[in-house]
Amino acid sequence: MNVPANLKYTKDHEWLKVNGEEALVGITDFAQHELGDIVFVEVETVGENLAQHESFGTIEAVKTVSDMFMPVAGEILEFNELLTTNPETINKDPYEKGWVIRIRIANPGEIAGLLDAGQYAAQNGA
Repeated sequence: MNVPANLKYTKDHEWLKVNGEEALVGITDFAQHELGDIVFVEVETVGENLAQHESFGTIEAVKTVSDMFMPVAGEILEFNELLTTNPETINKDPYEKGWVIRIRIANPGEIAGLLDAGQYAAQNGA
């Protein structure tokens, strides 16, 4: 299981890569492995302000559909359009090309409540 040290994580298997007031959000390597082959990603919340833990979209694999949740509150600025035609990018590269949304962070204080790489790995038996 790949757990980059430079990211923050949620117990629900989302990651957050902070860049100033903005951040990229995606699902973890553990999550994509558990889901299996990803066939569709839907995010209809671009332009909306969502609270921490609120669902921002769904991810569909061959056997299941799962909600994706906001690691921190913020405004959804962009959806990774690559995932429209190539959702399997999340399976191949969940932390770089497979990011799902770009957000403007509403409450930077919420970042402190997220898991670091060691805590996330320990939670998932790595």
